[in-house]
Amino acid sequence: MPFLIFAYLRMNILFGFLFIRQVFSVTMKILITGASGFIGSFLVEKGVEKGYEVWAGMRRGSSRRNITAEGVSFIELDLLSPADLRRRLSAFKAKHGAWDYVIHAAGVTKCADKNEFYEVNEGGTINLAEALLLQGMAPKKFIYISSLSIYGPIREKEPFAPITENDIPKPNTIYGKSKLAAERFIIGKSGIPFMILRPTGVYGPRERDYFKMVKSASLHFDFSAGYRPQLITFIYVKDLVKAVYLALESPLVNRCYLVSEPQGYNSSSFSDYIASSLGKRFIIHIKAPLWLLRAVSFCCERAAALVGRASTLNSDKYKIMKQRNWLCDTTAIEKELGFKADYPLEKGVEEMIGWYKQNGRI
Repeated sequence: MPFLIFAYLRMNILFGFLFIRQVFSVTMKILITGASGFIGSFLVEKGVEKGYEVWAGMRRGSSRRNITAEGVSFIELDLLSPADLRRRLSAFKAKHGAWDYVIHAAGVTKCADKNEFYEVNEGGTINLAEALLLQGMAPKKFIYISSLSIYGPIREKEPFAPITENDIPKPNTIYGKSKLAAERFIIGKSGIPFMILRPTGVYGPRERDYFKMVKSASLHFDFSAGYRPQLITFIYVKDLVKAVYLALESPLVNRCYLVSEPQGYNSSSFSDYIASSLGKRFIIHIKAPLWLLRAVSFCCERAAALVGRASTLNSDKYKIMKQRNWLCDTTAIEKELGFKADYPLEKGVEEMIGWYKQNGRI
């Protein structure tokens, strides 16, 4: 009899525990802006994989082609219209409550009109943060994906020393200046707990600019800028996504981190790995003088502006190509968040090329 009583009590305690866990277990909601883009689509996939309730924030008319994960919810957000943004957030809150976390990945890297950099990268960030505050929807943490470009050229004389979080930003591109302006608002005026990530060059499947290098290497050609030595850094998109979720799930707040492989590569490494993955036996490396690249970039930018389009080669891109030192000190993110890149450049390029082959892109 005592055994039956004990078993009965244990069974009821177990059912009670399961009931309480079911009642109080709440799936965390995440808003990811720029969800249709290269980085945003990978952030969405990882969020679903980790069991979050993922809301993909997208502009009207944005393609959902890159978002294939099941269970994703969509919300249309116009970050350039404060009134429309507030209205949509108010409607969302009334029906679903607030998001627990916001990952702000929306932004532009090239524009036909240079003012658009500030309108989107700075203005869109300010509008989103202010709308969240006005609607009483401030998240537990606001993750902002910034850029290494906020620093501009640093320690350009050999031997190159790594850029650190403590260096004073002096961006020399409109893109870098607009991202820094957004950072300064988040840090100084938003009042929302934040984590800012500053990735170096991000590559991987679905990316467009690096894909042009893949196409060039497939034809046995590689172009680099200038004759002086250059050290370039990279981060594979899956490693950046890993860093984002480490930042989101960390108890730390109000921190800024560089995100990169710790290793630097010379200007031909990327194309050499591409050629190897493509099975190309040789590749011709062409070093273009900076004065020629500057002239070509100027002409391409002006020609694209005449038809209202953004050019891949432009004055900002020229300054990025001209910069010699892209080394990053990743000590802080490694020690504080436990981040370590899983994809050295050779491994990342191999997986990227495999994706392009599988999807008929090359």
